[in-house]
Amino acid sequence: MLRKIGILLFGIFNVSVGLSSVHAQRIIGGQKQNISLEKNDPRAVEHKMGAWMQLVRHVYVEEVDMLPIIEKGMTEMLKQLDPHSVYISAKDVERSNEPLVGNFDGIGVSFQVLNDTIVIIDVISGGPSEKLGILPGDKIVRIDTLGATKDSATTDFVFRHLRGKKGSMVEVEIKRKGVDKGLVYKIIRDKIPLTSVDTYFMIDKKNGYIRLDRFSRTTMEEIRKALAELKGQGMQNLIFDLRGNSGGYLDVAVELADEFLPEEKLVVYMKGKAQPRQEFISTSKGDFEKGRLVVLIDEGSASASEIVSGAVQDWDRAILVGRRSFGKGLVQRPFDLPDQSNIRLTTARYYTPSGRCIQKPYNDGLESYYSDIMNRYTHGEMLHPDSVALPDSLKYFSAGRRVVYGGGGIMPDIFVAIDTQRISDYYVDLLRNNTLNKYVMETLDKNRATLQKDYPDFKTFYENFKIDEKVMNDFYKYAGTQGVNHRNFKVEKADVYLKDLIKEMEADTTLLASKNYEEYMKKVWWSEEKIGEFLRKKAIEEDQRQIESNRKSDEYIEVQLKALFARNLYGMPYYYQVVKDIDKGYKQALEALENKKLFDKLNIQY
Repeated sequence: MLRKIGILLFGIFNVSVGLSSVHAQRIIGGQKQNISLEKNDPRAVEHKMGAWMQLVRHVYVEEVDMLPIIEKGMTEMLKQLDPHSVYISAKDVERSNEPLVGNFDGIGVSFQVLNDTIVIIDVISGGPSEKLGILPGDKIVRIDTLGATKDSATTDFVFRHLRGKKGSMVEVEIKRKGVDKGLVYKIIRDKIPLTSVDTYFMIDKKNGYIRLDRFSRTTMEEIRKALAELKGQGMQNLIFDLRGNSGGYLDVAVELADEFLPEEKLVVYMKGKAQPRQEFISTSKGDFEKGRLVVLIDEGSASASEIVSGAVQDWDRAILVGRRSFGKGLVQRPFDLPDQSNIRLTTARYYTPSGRCIQKPYNDGLESYYSDIMNRYTHGEMLHPDSVALPDSLKYFSAGRRVVYGGGGIMPDIFVAIDTQRISDYYVDLLRNNTLNKYVMETLDKNRATLQKDYPDFKTFYENFKIDEKVMNDFYKYAGTQGVNHRNFKVEKADVYLKDLIKEMEADTTLLASKNYEEYMKKVWWSEEKIGEFLRKKAIEEDQRQIESNRKSDEYIEVQLKALFARNLYGMPYYYQVVKDIDKGYKQALEALENKKLFDKLNIQY
């Protein structure tokens, strides 16, 4: 019986693979036909895949739903090509496109899940919820017939039940502070815009600021509106913030670069195996071709962000400030499959005007590729620009003969070290427990009406609202109830520190050298008492370092709290207008923007 099964199995489809060619047998009309396929012949893959599918379909022990298996296989196979070629299932295509398309169908609110409750933090202007009178601070307790609290209060639950086709209706019940009964609203869903410009504002009478989150279909309309309003307020110079912007549409990146560059300038070109060189040239329609320009970038700036920053750097149009960008120089095109799923396949590499391909290496696999940012921390690049290896082979020249580099991101003209001093253990614990958000939301739940009366607009709020010692003490007390206790280290803890280190030393005599204490050991052969004195001193120094770290962290927490209050009272754009006060990159960008001599020294066109 086993022999008969074996004959049947290999009789259906017989494939053998050699080193230089593929020989296959197939049965057509009862007759075997031999097929000889050369190496790299696409038919070799097709025959092998076909054989595999036939075996599973006809011989496997039970019926198999092949689609999920094929989808997983496609996902894994695309990973073998490069880090950015991906498969997107039919059910995920629409949601994955939302940030780039610039809208979705829904009720028009932003929300947070707080203490098992869905809390509305912002109501989108002109959306269906605002028209019905739904307010920030309202709590959603029911969606249609489903309870929306406790275990149901999740982000996924909200997306699945509040979003829906334009014109469809959803019923929500809302609990509002000061109103005893639940308020029931029947909301007709509509198109809800997703903005790509996080904020824009005048810094002073001459200098403006724009922060762009992504390159979507609505980006250029938003950018032109921002530029027009800022220029109407007297803007002559601009900080353009692309930090954390992971990219989007290539043609939008070209249009944006065109806003800054004079006509007939190469913005970017791309080429690939099946993609002949294609160039994108600037036009005469730019709205900010004159005026000092500073572009902020960091390790989160990728793809389209790197096209814009690379173009303005190569043409000496802007000073770049920040840290080395991500390093994504691959172009993806979407290809629809018959079931409405989608493959985004890398079809070309793009190059900056000077000829730089800034794609970082990915030959060592996905894990290594996406560990690159962490490796930058490990190697010290986030603190010291000299830690970046920039060989002469990656050297290019801008239009004004300034040296620029390719091969793994865009290097800024002015380096900004990452601010590690503000990140104390206490602050990390606050973030982990979402304590800052919880405190602000619960405070607003009690005092929103009073705050809105005292601070009717952002300008009044920004100038007069203070996070003073009383507020901070109240926050520390609240954080303690959430299990996050403020750490003020004391010298007395040095005794514990000392005992722990002596125990470690007894177990490992190389500890001192490993902790950079070797120079002390060279002077004398220390007694245990001498070692104790030294370790006690180090413990005191560590306590003082922790105290200083907490002090700087507390300053950051104060501004974060004020920014979160601003966001929840006036909208997300105002969050950034507050946090700029402790933003190291922003401050260095402003210093560069105001330094006319630096622009002249670097031969930057303005």
